[in-house]
Amino acid sequence: MSAAFDWPALMRAGLHVLRLTPREFWALTPGELQTMLGAGTGTKPLLRGGLEALMAAYPDKRKDKDDAGR
Repeated sequence: MSAAFDWPALMRAGLHVLRLTPREFWALTPGELQTMLGAGTGTKPLLRGGLEALMAAYPDKRKDKDDAGR
């Protein structure tokens, strides 16, 4: 048996949280179970390269005299 999987926790999540039947639970692939449990739905943090790309695409603008009243 592999130590990488916490089978009791996975079974609780599948059977109690997702309310799957045992047949449905055991028919899933690990990837399908991860997706159903919400793994991978978070966004990655913005790293320096991404910030620099955003700054280049949307530079700060100085207000002109014409923009002051808007």
